[in-house]
Amino acid sequence: MSVPYTFASATGSIPLSQLDANFATGITIGNTSVLLGGTISTINNLSLSNVTITSVGQAFPNGYLANSNVVIGTTTINLGSTVTTVDGLTLSNVVISSGNVTISNVTTTNVFATTANVSGTANISNLVVVGNASVGGNVTITGNVSAAKGTFTSANVSGTANVQILAVTSNATVAGNATISGNVTALNGYVVIGNTTVGLGNTASTIGNVTVSNTTVTLYTESVVAIGNSSTAQTLSLTNGTFQTVTMTGNCTFTMPTATAGRSFILVVSTGAGGFTGTFTSVKWPSNTAPTLTTTASRWDILTFFADGTNWYGTYAQAFQ
Repeated sequence: MSVPYTFASATGSIPLSQLDANFATGITIGNTSVLLGGTISTINNLSLSNVTITSVGQAFPNGYLANSNVVIGTTTINLGSTVTTVDGLTLSNVVISSGNVTISNVTTTNVFATTANVSGTANISNLVVVGNASVGGNVTITGNVSAAKGTFTSANVSGTANVQILAVTSNATVAGNATISGNVTALNGYVVIGNTTVGLGNTASTIGNVTVSNTTVTLYTESVVAIGNSSTAQTLSLTNGTFQTVTMTGNCTFTMPTATAGRSFILVVSTGAGGFTGTFTSVKWPSNTAPTLTTTASRWDILTFFADGTNWYGTYAQAFQ
């Protein structure tokens, strides 16, 4: 067979059509055959190593990446997606600086919250609340807590909550079923003494439901309750005071108040026109002998009573004029 072409002395480009058929055999890259002079845009089943990609024609889809999601707490978040709830997350040294934030069913440590509503079943340690914040619901707060312009409503802020060093500042309030233990600092707020709310910087002249112990009183005045005319039946009440006066206008039966242990009072009886009798229920008298009220007109009998929790005990001095 003759050889149609010889190339030993070729001085220019040799057309591929003049090559022997053996030269037209393609090479395989990956699993793709590439022929001399051919054009391909896709190569399949190819592994690259130590490759630098300087530019791409389009973005890689997230699904093509080996690590196309992250797990925060117990929540899986795919790249490029949006989630509004993250569960099973513990936050430490976190600043929530803007927006209306609702924190519920979260365990947090060292939180700085602005304009936050803390509710639900939350366990919060070392909380700083500023702005118009509120803390309510079944919330347990422990550690160092400070609040500015905050409202604590129906929050468990003592006992098992173990709140210590609570600073309530800038017109903040502690309300609802909330109680506070530890060191409390308040500015432009209020304190509750007994059953009386006293705003800081204000003056209160009456405070109720207070137990005072180890107290020295150098000057005091009892309020006087003027019962007025006795009529024929009179129920004595100590609600308004323990120094009481009455004027006899008929034979009268006096019903004693409840015999609360440690309670006492004085009753000054004016005989009025004179000749009237007075009977006192449930009172034990010296020698088991009740007094006969002075029968002379315009006299005063002074009766003193004290209770042991079961009985009233009475003593008397009579016929003052």
